[in-house]
Amino acid sequence: MAERAERRASRPVGTVISLAGVDAHMVPEVGGKAANLGVLLAAGMPVPRGFCVTTVAYGRAAAAAGVQPSEPAEQTRGRLESAPMPGDIAEDVLAAYAGLGEDIPVAVRSSATAEDLPEASFAGQLDTYLNVVGPDSLLDAVRRCWASLWRDRAVAYRADHGIGQHPISIAVVVQEMVDAEVAGVMFTANPLTGRRRETVIDAAPGLGEALVSGAVNPDQFTVDAATGAILQRSLGDKRAEIRPVPGGGTRVLRRQDGARQDSARQDGQQACLTDEQVRSLARVGTRVEELYGEPQDVEWAIAADGGIRVVQSRPVTTLFPLPEPDNRDGGARAYLCASLLQGLTRPLTPMGLASFTLMSDSSRSAGNEPAAYRSAQIGMRMYVDVTSLLRSKGGRRGLLRAMKVADARSVDVLAYLAADPRFALTKASKLASLKAGLGASPPFGLVGQVLRAMVNPAAALERVREADHELDRMLLLPEPVSGARRLDFVERLLTKEIAPAVMRVLPPAAAGYVWLGLARLLLGRFAQAGELQTVLRGLPHNVTTEMDLELWRTATLIREDPESVRTLTGEEPQILAGRYADGTLPAACQGALRAFLARYGHRAVAEIDLGVPRWSEDPAHIINALANYLKLADPELAPDRAFRRAAENAEAKAAELAARAARSRGRLFGRIVAHSLRRARETAGMREYPKFRLIVAFAVLRHQLQLVGEELADAGRIQVSDDVFVLDLTEARVGLRGADLRGLAAERRRSYQREMRRRHIPRLLLSDGTDVEAAMAAQSRASSDAEPGALAGAPASAGTVTGKARVVLDPAGAHLEPGEILVTPSTDPGWTPLFMTAGALVMEMGGPISHGAVVAREYGIPAVVGVPDATLRIRTGDTVTVDGAAGTVVIDTSLEADGGR
Repeated sequence: MAERAERRASRPVGTVISLAGVDAHMVPEVGGKAANLGVLLAAGMPVPRGFCVTTVAYGRAAAAAGVQPSEPAEQTRGRLESAPMPGDIAEDVLAAYAGLGEDIPVAVRSSATAEDLPEASFAGQLDTYLNVVGPDSLLDAVRRCWASLWRDRAVAYRADHGIGQHPISIAVVVQEMVDAEVAGVMFTANPLTGRRRETVIDAAPGLGEALVSGAVNPDQFTVDAATGAILQRSLGDKRAEIRPVPGGGTRVLRRQDGARQDSARQDGQQACLTDEQVRSLARVGTRVEELYGEPQDVEWAIAADGGIRVVQSRPVTTLFPLPEPDNRDGGARAYLCASLLQGLTRPLTPMGLASFTLMSDSSRSAGNEPAAYRSAQIGMRMYVDVTSLLRSKGGRRGLLRAMKVADARSVDVLAYLAADPRFALTKASKLASLKAGLGASPPFGLVGQVLRAMVNPAAALERVREADHELDRMLLLPEPVSGARRLDFVERLLTKEIAPAVMRVLPPAAAGYVWLGLARLLLGRFAQAGELQTVLRGLPHNVTTEMDLELWRTATLIREDPESVRTLTGEEPQILAGRYADGTLPAACQGALRAFLARYGHRAVAEIDLGVPRWSEDPAHIINALANYLKLADPELAPDRAFRRAAENAEAKAAELAARAARSRGRLFGRIVAHSLRRARETAGMREYPKFRLIVAFAVLRHQLQLVGEELADAGRIQVSDDVFVLDLTEARVGLRGADLRGLAAERRRSYQREMRRRHIPRLLLSDGTDVEAAMAAQSRASSDAEPGALAGAPASAGTVTGKARVVLDPAGAHLEPGEILVTPSTDPGWTPLFMTAGALVMEMGGPISHGAVVAREYGIPAVVGVPDATLRIRTGDTVTVDGAAGTVVIDTSLEADGGR
């Protein structure tokens, strides 16, 4: 491969090249689209003939037009559209065009160097011109394709994906036009559920532009790629189609007989593809996927002769990554997202992932973590393999019981998966089932400590303080030491010390919740839903509450100094964070903030990730919180008063429940309930403490790794010291021995930033890529279990969002507040800038593979398409809930019922 690339580099590429001469290594000269077409042609796929106007031609044309790198995009676009094409380039283009035939109709498509890549599809961002006929029309179309590189939507898309503006270039693909009888798009993996080897095909009569632009509701077919079985079909109304016009251009044909079509659609006679054509397309899709080794988004057309043509293929960029293969038993496996259980949707840095893997492995070997759990890293998130638990009666029961406490939403998803025959209960002895059930429960050693804490809470709290002192001693590393010794220190703590230290502070909180459970059992029907939760308000020993109250006290100190108040409320938090680092904040503010960070500076947002800066490093978040506290005018809303009221209400509720029990079951019974609730309040507040101590340890480890990063950066092994956090411990050791890790770190950082843009994370993921929650919602929709009154459409991008609707009929000048639901008849690429702030998308037209749906998935916003009369039935300002997996939109009618609309 290297030799081939070297030969290509020594063979200069001109302004025009035949697609038959293009290969995968020529993206810098021909762009992503043309490179993919060259690969397809070389593999013998049915790709229309054509040629590519290379980036060399674009560069020369841009220079001749006077394009300057620093000028605004709009000015660049204007120059490229109006400037004549250099004569020799025009001659080359027209000579290649003549080689296809005399005035033959062609399709002219943009092919940017950052287009159709695994990390960004660029779907619909650049221009395409269909049925171009004649030399003058062709040259004009090429110029317009060049100019489309600088359209607002394309510039915004690149900025949102972290792609540089001026290093990018563009080529243009010119292909023989396919006068399609039927055209469409297929995904070789289900874009909604993520299931691999399940092909989804959208089809409509005429040219494919009607479908990808969202102007038509297409037929959709879901095919099992392995067997060719058509699993599901949904027929659209297909009331519009685009056809070529003799002499050039296209026109839209509309069908008016909707009633006749609706009737025909119901009896299944109006599909635009036969079953054999569907299966043939799926086979073509499988060949394309096997060629590239990953799922593909394929545009296709069926010509008048019945032959299939592939006109474009690009990677599917929105699928969640697959787990690493696990062939322990050869069957399907299920992975529960541990990151989401921690409330974390963002990815973890490679160093953060490595730390949890080390802790998990060491806990399992030490018997502190159930053997039934096996951690996995998928999509830079932490997952847990729960397959063995689901296949065991005791394990399944224990897992569901644990999820009721940890994440109620996971219970329904796990219960749904339990009906999947691949996860049916295995026949096992009662002893094996009991072991599996215990595998989902805490280890016996911890149970004994919890019982001791129940009997004597004060002694348990004293043992926590002793464990704290022991951990503090472990976290000391005498200086000076080498980078290798620092890594030894970090690894030893992660593998041997931290997990046991955290386990030692768990019993008091667990004891408190056992007492609460006992009280719930004793009270039974005498306690109404939510009353016991009231008892847990205003708890003592809650480090998170104590931190919040300390932050409020910090704000009250700052409030006494007018200069500090003006500074904190008048400047951006990030600027103020820089001033704090420089020591230039007003003295009162500087001192109060320093005191708070001395106590809580080890904390952070997403703090379980070692790679995330702590508040002591970047206090912008805390400064913003202080500024908000300073704006609080009503003293009754002050956090300290709110906490005091919560504690008083909790004590009153506990007394009320005990009295209720005494009246109903006798004084002794009431005393037992009162004792249980009192003991629950004494220690349940410790629930946050184990994580607090874990984060204290992580802050120390992070500091040691920062020093290692500085050593690597000083030696030129990584670019900047923070690059150490996109490595793991083994790689950092290799760097200390002399390896150049700059390339690896740069690639890891790109991967991390790509995952940072992902907004929908599967709660439960199968080994075939299936997002179980999305599949469950899709099945609910197919079985008509949607909520009564919901508007039904086609699911296009998974996720659920509730927000205010904004009906937009024209994107020009449209205003969309962040988080608002965009409701529109259809979209084309000109709408893309609105997607950046939209909370969700609802379209009257289009299918799950139309442009709007593809871009919605890229931006991670829920989307439902093909919703009849959505812009009439939904009004701006309505509160709507969009379920992109179920394909439903629910309008909140409570305001209407109350006369509020």
